[in-house]
Amino acid sequence: MKRLFTLLLIGLCGSLAARAQDTLLTRDAAVSLALENNFGIQVARNQVEIADNNASLLNSGFLPTLTGNLGANYSRNDSRTEFPDQFDENGNPEPDVEINDAETQQYSGSVSMNYTLFDGMGRLYNYRSLKEQYRLSELQARETIENTILQLFSVYFEVARLSENVNIFSEALRISRDRITRAEYAFEFGQNTKLDILNAEVDVTNDSINLLNAKQQLANAKRDLNVVLNRDLNDVFMVDTVVRFTPTPQVESFIDAALENNVAILQTERNMAINAYDIKINRSGYLPTIGLSGTYGWNRSQNPPRVFGNFTAPGTNSISYNLALGASLTWNLFDGGGTTVRVKNAKIAYENQELLQRQVELEVTRDIENALAIFQNRLDIYQIQEQNVITNRNNFERSREQFQLGRITSIEFRQAQINLLNAQTNKNLAKYDAKLAELQLLQLTGQLLNLEF
Repeated sequence: MKRLFTLLLIGLCGSLAARAQDTLLTRDAAVSLALENNFGIQVARNQVEIADNNASLLNSGFLPTLTGNLGANYSRNDSRTEFPDQFDENGNPEPDVEINDAETQQYSGSVSMNYTLFDGMGRLYNYRSLKEQYRLSELQARETIENTILQLFSVYFEVARLSENVNIFSEALRISRDRITRAEYAFEFGQNTKLDILNAEVDVTNDSINLLNAKQQLANAKRDLNVVLNRDLNDVFMVDTVVRFTPTPQVESFIDAALENNVAILQTERNMAINAYDIKINRSGYLPTIGLSGTYGWNRSQNPPRVFGNFTAPGTNSISYNLALGASLTWNLFDGGGTTVRVKNAKIAYENQELLQRQVELEVTRDIENALAIFQNRLDIYQIQEQNVITNRNNFERSREQFQLGRITSIEFRQAQINLLNAQTNKNLAKYDAKLAELQLLQLTGQLLNLEF
């Protein structure tokens, strides 16, 4: 049994030494890694880049189109022309005329330009709509980042909680091992029975299992955090366990401005702007379209000899250049009512967006009040748990003194130790629950990305 305890102690010391060499992963460093490496954030940034490309001048319709055309044709023919019942001046039949390997070559090239001078302001409003869609994509990316940061801290705080639990269980195991040593000495001097040693060994076993389970949970949580950070799953690190809460006056000021900064509300505002432009885009169908066009072309033709009657004309080559300019006006005077229907539907969509905005504002207000109540409740619980740890620690220290003096049993001492253990782990849970509730509140107020972590 002593050998087993010695091996466990060596293993525990080795793990503590290895952990001391781990790199500290601060919260700011974790956020930076997530912003740089997280897959979801990278996808969101690519979506913003796509929206930026769509909102550029190259996709606006304001620029002309330029088209180039090149063509070439080649043909070769063999022909024979007969003159039946025709005679020359000497009365002889007209001979047949044969033309072999008659080549025809044609080459052409042109450049055409078309430009829409006026289209009822449709492209202008479409361009502005694309700009709003780009701003909307930025807000959607911000929402993705906020959710990812919240997920990051949920896992980060779990690692921190389990790290502290490992220390707590390690200390509990050390105390239980110390009990075995004291119980063995006392047994040797006849001051207690073998039962005290057995009780201490049972407690060591339980504490060892608790410690092993906590370490396994910690290793799993660290792998979860590495997934969020897109790092090697087996990267070894420590986390910061110090928690600081945002001052209450600052939180209250954030709540007062929440409707102006909440990302969900800002997205509804962008959607309303897009729907307003949709109405104007569809109204442009009532107006005419004026366009300009121009073409510059070059043609070259090489023709073979040809037969005219009984006379063979030699081949010819020709080159031509042409320039054409044009203007057009197209006015769809009546399209069967399609434009009218599209305008009406766009107006209804805008009204729906107004209703959705009011709904989102109401829901966000509710969520903020709920989040504030949850945060205050968890903060109160944390403060109670802090005091509970102080009380149980004092009780444990006094119980240890009494146990060493032989005034209480090992069972009573163990109960005081368990009470302290539970108080410490409950305080850790309450601390990180309160901090996570604060971050959820800050996200709803639109301030999650504006504070130092």
